[in-house]
Amino acid sequence: MDEVSLAYAVTIHKAQGSEFPAVVIPVAMQHYMLLQRNLIYTGITRAKRLLVVVGQKKAMGLAVRNEQSRKRYSGLLSSLKETNR
Repeated sequence: MDEVSLAYAVTIHKAQGSEFPAVVIPVAMQHYMLLQRNLIYTGITRAKRLLVVVGQKKAMGLAVRNEQSRKRYSGLLSSLKETNR
């Protein structure tokens, strides 16, 4: 237990521009909408010393082959327009 320390989960989006000593990336078919090459690449490049990818080989294969980024409909634009009225 002396080698275990408190850690927090961070999404790949929030991790952009940061680096961490160890990174664990779960890859599962249940979250197929998130299986995109750019997200996997970003997650991998955040690891400074240790990278662990946990999940299904099929899911990782799908992510690596998926070059398309999906449009995000966050509602931010409409919220900004309404605050400017």
